[in-house]
Amino acid sequence: MITTVGTLADARSLARSLVEHHLAACAHIVPIESFYRWQGAVQNDTEFKVTFKARAEHYARLEAAIRAQHPYELPDIHALALEQVYAPYAGWLEESTEEPTPPD
Repeated sequence: MITTVGTLADARSLARSLVEHHLAACAHIVPIESFYRWQGAVQNDTEFKVTFKARAEHYARLEAAIRAQHPYELPDIHALALEQVYAPYAGWLEESTEEPTPPD
């Protein structure tokens, strides 16, 4: 699952929360430059893309947790399906997200 936020602090907060609650096995944070249309004007901002490694069956829980903590009025939240995954890595991901708990 992927989202973007405007500050490194927000990215770190989301990443820590979702990993601590076993909703994601890990999270990667990358600075990006975004161009987008918002409220009738083209915007250009520095953002931080947060990629969460998670189970497909936890999508709804993960989305809800991101929405609850996200600072944007309309957050970008989407997922990419994986066709193939290295088996030992897939096992680690499954183990790391066995018992998700909702963030406080």
